[in-house]
Amino acid sequence: MSNPDFLVIGSGPSGRRAAIQAAKLGRSVLVVEDRRRVGGVSVHTGTIPSKTMRETVLNLSGWRERGFYGRSYRVKQDITASDVQDRMTKTLAHEVDVLEHQFSRNGVRTLQGEARFVSTEEVAVRLPDGEERRFRPGATLIAVGTQPFRPGYVPFNGTSVFDSDEILAIPKLPRSLTVIGAGVIGVEYATIFSALEVQVTLIEPRETFLDFIDKELIDEFTHELRDRNVALRLGSKVESVDFDGAGRPVCRLSSGRDVASEILLFAAGRMGATDRLDLPAAGLSSDHRGRIVVDPKTLQTAVPRIYASGDVIGFPSLASTSMEQGRIAACHAFGAPLPPEPEFFPYGIYSVPEMSTVGMSEEEVRRRAIPYEVGVARFRETSRGHIMGLETGMMKMIFSKKTRRLLGVHILGEGATELVHIGQAVLNLKGTIDYFIENTFNYPTLAEAYKIASLDAWNRAFAPAAASAVPVAPVA
Repeated sequence: MSNPDFLVIGSGPSGRRAAIQAAKLGRSVLVVEDRRRVGGVSVHTGTIPSKTMRETVLNLSGWRERGFYGRSYRVKQDITASDVQDRMTKTLAHEVDVLEHQFSRNGVRTLQGEARFVSTEEVAVRLPDGEERRFRPGATLIAVGTQPFRPGYVPFNGTSVFDSDEILAIPKLPRSLTVIGAGVIGVEYATIFSALEVQVTLIEPRETFLDFIDKELIDEFTHELRDRNVALRLGSKVESVDFDGAGRPVCRLSSGRDVASEILLFAAGRMGATDRLDLPAAGLSSDHRGRIVVDPKTLQTAVPRIYASGDVIGFPSLASTSMEQGRIAACHAFGAPLPPEPEFFPYGIYSVPEMSTVGMSEEEVRRRAIPYEVGVARFRETSRGHIMGLETGMMKMIFSKKTRRLLGVHILGEGATELVHIGQAVLNLKGTIDYFIENTFNYPTLAEAYKIASLDAWNRAFAPAAASAVPVAPVA
């Protein structure tokens, strides 16, 4: 196998997009993946399987119909772990087939093996049969993603104590679950299992969680969790984990409380999967969480011909942003014009209910001392919300009082991760409240919440000043 122009270590969202972009620039590309099939963490243990699990749970549990038929409504009375895993197997197989076809269509070569650096210019790949091949690529991209953080005090056993990768292969659904870590992954799994009527306890050492999300949204979300009997143990550090007489894992908290459950999920962080790359051989290093520092504009590491992108470089650790990082790295490596960097990108959390946000939160607007107004819409205020039987869900919009520009959109509820893209477009195009007031939205849709929230803000802050310019003031 000849030396490629571009060697990509990892085939997740970032590596995939980088490889295809480089191929479209006419470069020879080799993707090295240590799994049997391509796709990386995203396809095999992260984004795709967890979201497939969520969708399966919502469908089989009848979650979306309970607004009409009551909390006891079920589509399938006895949901098993195999019900969830069957759908995951089909979805993952399809994702891998699509990716393999994309690589084939673009002439991207793949090689199964474990890569490590020999020098700044040479990469060795150890194949499954033990053979080692060496390559001297024109440029290299590190896109290895992350792996679960596994502290020594947690007795992982694969039967009752799991990390966030292992939980997908859980042999049976438990009656009770403890989740350590109220980050994105912990919150997603806690709420997915809660939708199955599993008794869930969520433990977080800090007094708050998901601090990058608008606080009002988190307050609403927290209220919904408590209404579903999800026990929140915030400000509680886990001192130790052991087992009771029945073999159940027990978390001993700094507060003096003990939390016992059938299953324990440790989801407090992930680490860059860089431990086997031998970074020092290439003149590189990683931090205590295995992450690599890069130039945020070019994705170059301290060694200019070596790039890194995706979760291995840290925040925001989203599949969507990782894809763009991979594309930027490939373009820079081969002298192609870099795509313009968008000012705002959406953040989606696939909890139950889901959350999505774009732009500034109210807390950030206050820190910047920007005069602003807020408009809020409840999904139950929309006709589509009534049709769907939605009792909860909200949209919060923030506008500049000086320029009338949209500053942020924050959504909690059904379809949040889809709805947010309207706000994303208006934000990046520097649109104002007038866009939402003057334009027509399909009826009935949840997207009408944009107009309702905008009218709410307009009535509070803009109506008097606009009265002379607008013959008939909109009515909320």
